[in-house]
Amino acid sequence: MSSLASPRIAFIGGGNMAQALITGLKQRAFPMQQITVIDPDASKHDQLQKNLGVRAAQALSEQALQVDVIVLAVKPQQLKAVAESLAPFLQSQLVISVAAGIRTADLSRWLNGYRTLVRTMPNTPAQIQAGVTGVFALADVNAAQRQLADTLLQAAGEVVWLTEESQLDAVTAISGSGPAYVFLLIEALTEAGVALGLTPSQALQLSIATFKGASLLAAASETPIATLREQVTSKGGTTEQGLLSLNQHNIHAIMQHAAQQAANRAKTLGDELGGQ
Repeated sequence: MSSLASPRIAFIGGGNMAQALITGLKQRAFPMQQITVIDPDASKHDQLQKNLGVRAAQALSEQALQVDVIVLAVKPQQLKAVAESLAPFLQSQLVISVAAGIRTADLSRWLNGYRTLVRTMPNTPAQIQAGVTGVFALADVNAAQRQLADTLLQAAGEVVWLTEESQLDAVTAISGSGPAYVFLLIEALTEAGVALGLTPSQALQLSIATFKGASLLAAASETPIATLREQVTSKGGTTEQGLLSLNQHNIHAIMQHAAQQAANRAKTLGDELGGQ
């Protein structure tokens, strides 16, 4: 094993999330020769090696898994088979799962009781290193390994540590599904702009820039979000009329219901995926 100051990392699966994390690490000048991607699809290997400078392997092996961190970046439906194949190679590596919905109890069971596990819920903006990831670690993960997981996951954006694994269902509902809510609102605002006489390209540019700018302002400001909203809302002005319409349609209840439905589905999927 290498030192945790310069860890060796194996990604099992070379899809979008693995590439997002690796790209973020590369941008932070992480030594790419320390990373191995294990993926049965050999057609990905040349691209991974050429574009990212990582090592590539087609199958699990003792040599490929002599690492500090193993990132499980496969589809949830594939994780049971991958975990059962991985179990014989585990010694003291930190195992990080980015597979949605799979609980640590089920993953540990598939890994023959291995418990040095971190479960995460990233989101799609990780593809441009602007994501946010909810993270839960079992008690067997030591402080150095928690720091290592935090550093690795920050390569794709912000990290939020959770004290209860059940909170990951809420994370799924808010930030996991959240980009789709934002895209829907951009669509709706764009359509409204076109209806008011803008061209589709004008309306789309204005809508995207507005969401981007408002989010950046919220992130940069220590002012409460409600106060920022109030600062845009002059009494008797245009914004006030728009907000009155949204509130008449109970926008808060709509968002809460959407999040609750998404969280309920996350819990159900966890039950279904773990019952294998």
